[in-house]
Amino acid sequence: MRILFLCLGNICRSPAAEGVFRTLAANEGVPVTLDSAGTGGWHAGEPPYGPMQAAAKARGHDLSSLRARQLSPEDFRSFDLILAMDRQNYRDAQTVRPADATARLEMFLQSERGVSDVPDPYYTRDFEGCLDIIEAGSRALLKRLQRAQ
Repeated sequence: MRILFLCLGNICRSPAAEGVFRTLAANEGVPVTLDSAGTGGWHAGEPPYGPMQAAAKARGHDLSSLRARQLSPEDFRSFDLILAMDRQNYRDAQTVRPADATARLEMFLQSERGVSDVPDPYYTRDFEGCLDIIEAGSRALLKRLQRAQ
């Protein structure tokens, strides 16, 4: 399974989701290929935002090797699943999606109660709360993938 996590600038939520999911999948022995991207490209080449890196590292998730990049049409052919962190990024990704896309585009947070946005800690400053949501969403995603195997 090849999964791309998607947010706005690729410096907070999506790299955190990539790092968290990488840790969980490795601990469970679930083989995945992971990456993250942003719908905007203004942070391309930059590492994840310092406060997000620090909060993630305190929980055992190392984001230091990750670098921001922008979503491209090719991502829709290279990945099986693209997971948007919020509805706006979902809509923006749809405008990039090529006609021959093979990847499924979904919201990261899904439950029997519907979908929810992951609040952007760059603006809310709640990095711990964001990580709580991402860890819970990642555990749910991992269970979903294990059931599908």
